[in-house]
Amino acid sequence: QEQLVESGGGLVQAGGSLSLSCSDPGRTFSNYAMGWFRQAPGKEREVVAAITMHSTSTYYTDSVKGRFTLSRENTKNTLTLQMNSLNPEDTAVYYCAAATTPTCDTTTSAEYDLWGQGTQVTVSS
Repeated sequence: QEQLVESGGGLVQAGGSLSLSCSDPGRTFSNYAMGWFRQAPGKEREVVAAITMHSTSTYYTDSVKGRFTLSRENTKNTLTLQMNSLNPEDTAVYYCAAATTPTCDTTTSAEYDLWGQGTQVTVSS
């Protein structure tokens, strides 16, 4: 199954920053709704941030508003999640996802049919 390519996870101290990137040179990202999800141990996968097709709207879950920024670079087919002021509650495996079928609901994982392999983000206190 084709997967999106993610990079940028790692270990950082509380208050630090990380940038996650997602790419697929074979696809035109601007045609898709895309998002970053995360799953912490023992918890369900949740949406972190998502952007609609053609970047008309961006969603952030409440816990990351003002700290995380989602951006899409169409010329490079890259989706980036800049994460600042990280705290231990942000520790999780982060997944990039794309919805190749048009959708108005960018916050539900079932709407996405392409996924990355996941990248670990660990924030130490």
